[in-house]
Amino acid sequence: MAVLVTRPYPDDETTAEALRARGFGVLRAPMLRFEPLPFEDDTDAVYGAVIVTSANALRAIAPQLAGHRLLKLPLFAVGENTAAAARDAGFGKVTASKGDAGALRDLVLAHAKSKRLKKSNPILYLAGADLARDLAGELGAGGLTVVTQTTYRMVPAPSLPREVCDAFVAHEVEAVLHYSRRSARAFLDAARAGGVEISALALPQCCISAAVAAVLRDAGATQVTAAATPDENALFQALARALQKPAG
Repeated sequence: MAVLVTRPYPDDETTAEALRARGFGVLRAPMLRFEPLPFEDDTDAVYGAVIVTSANALRAIAPQLAGHRLLKLPLFAVGENTAAAARDAGFGKVTASKGDAGALRDLVLAHAKSKRLKKSNPILYLAGADLARDLAGELGAGGLTVVTQTTYRMVPAPSLPREVCDAFVAHEVEAVLHYSRRSARAFLDAARAGGVEISALALPQCCISAAVAAVLRDAGATQVTAAATPDENALFQALARALQKPAG
């Protein structure tokens, strides 16, 4: 029996290793493909800080960051995983929010209110092409100016790997892990296209957040578990609850 990981490459490899260390068998079916976009740097712009909601935004521009002026700016990131990616990219002043983009918004606004972050210079938001919320607008409502630079996009996979479809048919999958609403929708479309939607939705669906869980419930899944907090450790705990196994 195996847990199906739908997280995009290369993060799916990290997740697979963590699951195997906990004694799980693993199948991988990345439902979104990372695609970097050209980074159009405005050399005349003077930014006060950088905000990032995904490590992918940094991965996309990593080849251009060596010695870049942006590395001297404070960077605000969603979660420790994205913060670690920022440090690896060369940013020296990195602050991570605990939670989702809403927590990041509150963190940035708190820094502005306490004058640790100046409102006079715009903030550079390194973002993906498909945004789950209008973070720039929310910060704008708080009196900050945000310049959004789209550095990458995630392209949905049209189908599941053949071995994954075969595993669904043979009842060799014990649960599915979901990391975003877009990847969950892509999984549903791919399962439908592969003729395994009924088998797939009959299994425990473990989701990184309640918003992701709603996508699966709306599609007809009945065994849906959401992580208590939007991070992988909490997702693994949700998996353990769903399968009634120790979290490890």
